[in-house]
Amino acid sequence: MKKKTVPTASDGNSPTHRPEEQSNPRVTGKMQDETPNTETDLERLLKDLGLEQYYSKKLSLSKILEIDEKTISDEPVKRKTNIPWNFLKKLMMVNVTARDAKCTSVGEPNCDDASGTKELNIDKLLGSSDTDDRLNPLDIITALFLCSDGFVQQEMSLKMSMCQFSVPLLLPKCDTAQCTLMLWAMRDIVKKYRPQDLSESKGFIEERIVHSQLPMVSFVRLGECSLSKSEILNKLLSSSQQCHDTFVHHNMECGDSKRKISNGLTEITWYLPCGNQNMDIFVEPVAIANLHGDIATLETQFSFLCQTSAAVFVFFDDLDSECELLKNQKHKAQIFLVGNQQNMSFSSSTLKEVVTKLKLSNNNIIIKTKQKNDADFIKCLRESVSNVVGNSRVKMSVEQMADVAHELGILVDEDSPECQAGKQKADGITEVIQDILKYKENQLPLQGEIWKELTFLEKEEFRLRKVGSENIEQYKSDLKGQKEELRKKQNSYGISEAMTLFINAISSSETERCYFLKWMRMNLDNLSCRKLSGLRELYQEKCKGSENKDEIKEIDRQLSNSSLGTEHFFREMGQIYEASVSLPKTNPYRIQLQHLPKLCAQLLLDGFPLELVDGHASNIPLRWVSDVLSQLNGLVSPKNKIMVVTVLGVQSTGKSTLLNTMFGVQFAVSSGRCTRGAFMLLIKVNEDVKKDLNCDFMVIIDTEGLKSPELAQLDNSHEHDNELATLVVGLSDITIINIAMENSAEMKDILQIVVHAFLRMKEVSKKPKCYFVHQNVSDVSAHKNNLRDKKLLLKQLNEMTQAAAKMEKKEENKSFTDVMEYNPNTGNCYVPGLWNGNPPMAPVNAGYSEIVYELKKNIIHRLGESEAFANKILEFREWMTSLWNAVKHENFIVSFRNSLVADAYMKLCTEFNKWEWEFKKEMYTWVTEAETRISNFGTVAAKSATSDMTQLLTLLKSEAVLELSKWENKLLDNLKEYFKQTEGHVHLVERYKEDFANSAKSLRREIESSVINQLTAAADIRRGMKELDEIKENHAKVIEKAVSKLIDECRKKNVEMTVTVLDKEFDKMWSETLKKLTFPEQKPKDVYDSVYRCLIANLSKKGGQAQKMLSEKNIKDCGLEPYKYKAEGLNKFTDWFFKYFVKMRQQIADNIIYSCTQFVDEKLVRNSDYHDTYIQEILHIIDDSLEKCPDTEFEVSLKQHICGFAAQHFEKMHLEFLRVNNPRKCLEENKIKFRDDFKDVFHERDQCQKKAEEFTEQCLKPAVKDFVNRSLGPDIIDEMLKKERFSTRMSFQYSLLLDLLSEKKFENFRSYCSSYESYVKEKILQQVKEHFSNSSATFEFEDRHLQSRINSINDAINTTKTKKCGDLKTFVEEICKELGDKLIISQDALGAFMILNNADQDQFSNLLTVSVKDMAEALKEEFKNTTFETKLKRLNVNPQNELFNRVVGCGKQCPFCKVPCDAGGRAHTEHFASLHRPEGLGTYRFTATKKLSTDICTSSVLSNKEFCCRETNNQYHPFKNYKEFFPDWNIPPDSSLEASDYWKYVMAKYNNDFAEAYGAEPADIPDSWKKITAEQAKESLQESFRVKRGCYSS
Repeated sequence: MKKKTVPTASDGNSPTHRPEEQSNPRVTGKMQDETPNTETDLERLLKDLGLEQYYSKKLSLSKILEIDEKTISDEPVKRKTNIPWNFLKKLMMVNVTARDAKCTSVGEPNCDDASGTKELNIDKLLGSSDTDDRLNPLDIITALFLCSDGFVQQEMSLKMSMCQFSVPLLLPKCDTAQCTLMLWAMRDIVKKYRPQDLSESKGFIEERIVHSQLPMVSFVRLGECSLSKSEILNKLLSSSQQCHDTFVHHNMECGDSKRKISNGLTEITWYLPCGNQNMDIFVEPVAIANLHGDIATLETQFSFLCQTSAAVFVFFDDLDSECELLKNQKHKAQIFLVGNQQNMSFSSSTLKEVVTKLKLSNNNIIIKTKQKNDADFIKCLRESVSNVVGNSRVKMSVEQMADVAHELGILVDEDSPECQAGKQKADGITEVIQDILKYKENQLPLQGEIWKELTFLEKEEFRLRKVGSENIEQYKSDLKGQKEELRKKQNSYGISEAMTLFINAISSSETERCYFLKWMRMNLDNLSCRKLSGLRELYQEKCKGSENKDEIKEIDRQLSNSSLGTEHFFREMGQIYEASVSLPKTNPYRIQLQHLPKLCAQLLLDGFPLELVDGHASNIPLRWVSDVLSQLNGLVSPKNKIMVVTVLGVQSTGKSTLLNTMFGVQFAVSSGRCTRGAFMLLIKVNEDVKKDLNCDFMVIIDTEGLKSPELAQLDNSHEHDNELATLVVGLSDITIINIAMENSAEMKDILQIVVHAFLRMKEVSKKPKCYFVHQNVSDVSAHKNNLRDKKLLLKQLNEMTQAAAKMEKKEENKSFTDVMEYNPNTGNCYVPGLWNGNPPMAPVNAGYSEIVYELKKNIIHRLGESEAFANKILEFREWMTSLWNAVKHENFIVSFRNSLVADAYMKLCTEFNKWEWEFKKEMYTWVTEAETRISNFGTVAAKSATSDMTQLLTLLKSEAVLELSKWENKLLDNLKEYFKQTEGHVHLVERYKEDFANSAKSLRREIESSVINQLTAAADIRRGMKELDEIKENHAKVIEKAVSKLIDECRKKNVEMTVTVLDKEFDKMWSETLKKLTFPEQKPKDVYDSVYRCLIANLSKKGGQAQKMLSEKNIKDCGLEPYKYKAEGLNKFTDWFFKYFVKMRQQIADNIIYSCTQFVDEKLVRNSDYHDTYIQEILHIIDDSLEKCPDTEFEVSLKQHICGFAAQHFEKMHLEFLRVNNPRKCLEENKIKFRDDFKDVFHERDQCQKKAEEFTEQCLKPAVKDFVNRSLGPDIIDEMLKKERFSTRMSFQYSLLLDLLSEKKFENFRSYCSSYESYVKEKILQQVKEHFSNSSATFEFEDRHLQSRINSINDAINTTKTKKCGDLKTFVEEICKELGDKLIISQDALGAFMILNNADQDQFSNLLTVSVKDMAEALKEEFKNTTFETKLKRLNVNPQNELFNRVVGCGKQCPFCKVPCDAGGRAHTEHFASLHRPEGLGTYRFTATKKLSTDICTSSVLSNKEFCCRETNNQYHPFKNYKEFFPDWNIPPDSSLEASDYWKYVMAKYNNDFAEAYGAEPADIPDSWKKITAEQAKESLQESFRVKRGCYSS
């Protein structure tokens, strides 16, 4: 056979040559070996496009979907390497302009820009533009298909089909002259259409296009052709009003560029009717194939088309009369010849010859003549195609074409081993399915009614709606038992055959697994799609009439029953796993299933969605999803930061489509597959934008429609919608609110739900952002026209906010902007309709894609600039768990507990406690120095120049205020800086900022009051001492004169003065001198009277009853016996309650008495004088403790008792002070010392050594010891605060409860429950002693302080040496002045030292240095040998009290179970506890039975149970309304049902002991409590206090 010469590249300029239909000189009709030229062309093109690396290692979906700079960049394509990525970016967003991408730097149009030259250049205008360097879109498409894996090819085909682009049917593999049937690539294309025979019934067909038995009409070219086949096809398939470029043709952008690798590419598209004869071009569906290139060189492709098509239209200019190619007998297709008479090479004679040989009729010949314009020519073509479609018996699905391909040696993409293995495994599961409902019951039994029952029980455990009058904890125990039975039932099913096959299949290699899941999804869709589509249509029809409720419910049930997708298999897998987790950890079945979460996590990474919320059961399998996320975290760590984007909206408003368009993903959107529940997908973030987004992955969450019709008919629709909205809004960083503008009623419904969710998030410190997307806004001026709508929307949002705030009892929120940051101008997006025309032939609207792209950029930009920081995957898991647990309760805001919030709060408390202690410690140091200055006032050591104590006190008070202000500001600045940081989730505890700021101010006020009191007391006591010091000084001078006179007299006597004689002389002189001295009488202060006056002043505002009680009892008669509370005049409404009330009052009294006794003891240890500030501080302690106890009789009697015993002790202290400081006594005590000095001077002995030792021993040593004792307390506190248990109140509570558990002593539990404060103080003291008794820590502290004072003394000696001191007295006085603000030097000792001192100054100073050194060594030894208990008694600052105040905080206890408040800071506005306990442990009992109550307040506050107490005036009120009586207490439900296992275990174990101790009957312990082990109790403790395993081990 003689063949036509194939034109080469050099023929490109001939008038008949069409680049768009250029043949490929490298491919012949027969298969041939690849040539070097082919390799070079393909490689060159791939290199130009930057795709060479992907030819062997294919492009994956995760690669093309990842978010990178190109994703959000609008920069024009400047390099060829950007062209394929730009194409993919637009295609994944279903943008119909995807094929228009070209390089702006090459092949620019031949025209001048506005600023160019005006010069005429006809030659330039007529010159052809160089298209050699421009890339034909077909080459780009071919290259991308060659470089992509099967899943990308499938995605590209799907998106191209949505754009109404033709898709590859036969893909040429240019380097081997081979081609591939793209069956797999087209598998995912689902088309919905209405053929003529269904137009009356309004039915439709929806199926995968590869299954559709359709006639195919193919269009090919033989030789050269002057007609543009592709352009004619576009006109053939389009209406005259709107032509769409289905096929690439030469008049498209870059369509006239020379094709390099796409000859042989056969594309396919489908014309599908809508059922309207006026609009349909063809009334029956038809497939249209288009082969690019000359069939003379593409024999295989032509043969394939002839065997699969109903007709083949052959375009030609000049025919070969032999026409062997067209005469092939195997061809089933009709042949139509399409020619152009106007072409010079057209030969009518050759045409006749060929037509005769082929036995064709006139109907098979279509000629474009001069008389036929384009419209007539297209009309003729359409008629021919219509006749073929109407009469053809040759109908073949693409799937069937695979057999023809195999016969012709054409590859089929589905033939890959992984694809076939995946298909085989999927078919093995799905081919046995006959009845979907029965199949689910048999093969997927765990997720049906059992899962729904479990869901009901889980929610009922939290909501307690049906508890009635039953005991709450028994009811909860029963519910738990029912759950356990259901889990046993689930486990009894084992793993079905289908699930075994499914799990084995997803355990295979990554590629095979992905193929398997794709096959599964397609197979299952094929099974249920037809039935679901019909049901859905019927459902929507019935929903239009509200009277069809029963029918609607029945159809809804059928819809649910007929639905079967891969999500059902994963749901079953989750239930299998959750049921197995209820088994013991060592159970082989459980161990066998431990790998399942990791499998699912890997699938998430592969791009498959994870079902978060099961829409059918309206529940989250928390353990399953949590473990999947944990495994995911393990797979990606440390790159585990995520940002979350969620969409919410009414059903069928295009939420899934919006996400699919925006991110290129594939959430189910076909009519039978509406989303139920919520699904999450993972999209990787490229390194180039990671720095801006600060995350590694973006999580996309798609949700079912809110207020969807199927749920609107059910009772809990509002509840279901609120649950879903609250969850996804809480999980998201940005929530897209999807609104269909045409339905204002539904819009109001969704706004109500969404605003509610946002309000809840604000209250739990989560601040997501939102976008309102208004769908189907087609007007180009929509943005301007919608200004009015924006105002209306904001008005509605404000109304909804007020309504939601009222429901949630958060009425301070008046407008939507109070709830979240929202700008009507930037927070709204108006999106036009999805389709550009009427489906099924309408392409996606380019405006839709572009605006969704703008929305995507805005979202990513807002996420990048967001103040919120990306959560880690495990943090996302925590949010999900805590949100869902709170959602299960009826009151979300009250119920919400989140470990991330708890952790952030703990960190804040820990930091604040550090700053608080730093503040206190600095003020302790300052006060020590100030007291030193006051004590040295009026002595030789005085630092102050003033001689007036009042002036000094005023000065010190001013200094104190400045110091306090400095530290208060520092604390507030620290707090400000803390909340500026980016780590640690500080934004979650923003609402506590004010509480801690107030705590800082409160601390300052408290310290200021204490400091002023200490300074005042010290100053007043020093004033009294100053008078005594002057008397003592005068007496000492008189004695010194008398002694000097006696020495002179004795020296004048000529007899030997023996020691005995000298002693007699001295005693005689001493007696005579003392007789001459006057000793003023010391009048003791009436301490009782002072205390009484303070008490009267304190109670002056308490009214007549208080004054009456005070006058009836003498203060001296108070406090002599132990305090017993007597409830006189109290109505004894019930015997046990009366006893309980008395016991509680007694307990309060005992705790206050304990604190006040400790305060008194601290003052007694100081050996100081009494001051009224002491009793004022005691009264302040009592007032603080009785703040919320408005019982005047109790208050007065307690104050009388405490003031009575305090006065008794203070009087003794005062009298002892007077005795010690009596001038006569002081003189008498120094008599021996004076006598010795007298003898030394008389005998003229050297006194230097003795005086140096005396000064060191009598003056310096006591001062140094006093300083060390003053400084040691804060050091001990410092050391104890390093222990984790003292870092926060919650840490201390946890460690305390852990100790109780390990000690296993009932008495300890009883003390903890009944006498909390005294138990805690004893425990703290015990821990302090344990820590220091066997530790050298105190000695190290003492040594450090000792060394600092020794250094100060040595510095003082050396400094004084440099001064010119006239005598030793002046020398010593100078030393004392140097030490005036560092040590308190006893004036008595110093005065005695100065008398008769004739030591040499220089020698004294040298010997003093030696003595000081000896003193240091002696003190070191003394410190080493002193017991820690002895040291504790000497401390000025009591560590036990300071640590107690830190860990006990406000000291308030739960009004029901009496657990202590855990809130941080001292000025918190709300009390809360991490772990509540059964009320029986707080002595509550049931009135009728006297049995201890097992109710736990965290459950009671959810129920309809009632309580009564003194605060309710003994009237019963619902627990739910507890805040009416205890407004400052927050008692949220337990974070989990196991959280209170600790106290359940304790009560179950010691039930009888507690009953006996409380004089009650033992409680009825629920069965489930008795099963709790000590280990489970410990685990519940860890959960309640958010403690990781391994902490607090020491």
